[in-house]
Amino acid sequence: MKAYQLRKTGKPQILKIENISEPSPVSNQVKVKVEAIGINYAEILSRKGQYSWAPKKPYVMGMECYGEVTELGEHAAKYKIGDKVIVGQQHGSYAEYVCAPEHLCFPAFDEFTPEENAAYIVNFMTAWVALKKLCRVVSGERVLIQAAAGGVGTAAVQIGNALGCKVYGTASRDYKLDLIEELGGTPINYRDQDFYQEIINDGGKVNCILETVGGEVFKKSMKLLDSFGRLVVIGFASMNLKIWNPFSWVKTYLDAPKVNMMKMATESKGVFASHIGYLTENESLTAEIWDELYTFVKEHKLKPVVGKVFDFSQLPEAHAYMESRESVGKLVVKL
Repeated sequence: MKAYQLRKTGKPQILKIENISEPSPVSNQVKVKVEAIGINYAEILSRKGQYSWAPKKPYVMGMECYGEVTELGEHAAKYKIGDKVIVGQQHGSYAEYVCAPEHLCFPAFDEFTPEENAAYIVNFMTAWVALKKLCRVVSGERVLIQAAAGGVGTAAVQIGNALGCKVYGTASRDYKLDLIEELGGTPINYRDQDFYQEIINDGGKVNCILETVGGEVFKKSMKLLDSFGRLVVIGFASMNLKIWNPFSWVKTYLDAPKVNMMKMATESKGVFASHIGYLTENESLTAEIWDELYTFVKEHKLKPVVGKVFDFSQLPEAHAYMESRESVGKLVVKL
């Protein structure tokens, strides 16, 4: 089968299609013929050698995909051959076929396109865990989503709006700001406006912040939290670590989100951090999160935002486009 294996770190051009053997499902695994792949920023970091959750090289990249069940391993009984599923796991999706643990295969949405199904699980589960499981956001609260036009951001804006919150979203370009508004958020151009002052002037501090940037954005976000406010760190987009450059190590450390516990105590604020990849090791917790979110998405008729679709042969171009920071929503590769 055709697949992209990561053999060394570097620029998008290092990603090459290889012919490798099709995987065979072992006990409690499901084999899926891949139809569409969701691209994640974590995979950009993996390609650069900057992602701690990545397995040892060489390995087939890709955390999520959508496709059709073609084979069942021993004891796998949840699905039957021909079922359409969404797969979310550590790696393996940049290929024509993937095998995954049965508990990390989820029923596809009939009302979604293949591209939307491929764009769903990582972004929506990340946003749901941050907003609902950690921050316990409730109707009427004020919520700020940093980098709100991206994959996780667009999911979070939709979820926050559906929960009955006043949702602010930051971005830097007009088409991104327009998208945030279309999804029910109040857009703020962080390049032309001080997001702290804009929100203060529009009613005061916020109850919850989903933070993906780090550096000065994190520090300013902490100041924007009201008493009993909660901030969740789910990413670090400002990181510019270059392994060959020791000076970048220092800047990365200084920009990494940090908190002063004594100061937090005087202000009664809370800070969380989340990485859903590690949660998937717990089958019952994964199922609980999926069921809650699946019901919520169905009830409120939410859908992933697919920003652009690439052919499988263009997967390196998809990586480059995501790195350009011009993309919105989710980038999807279709086989």
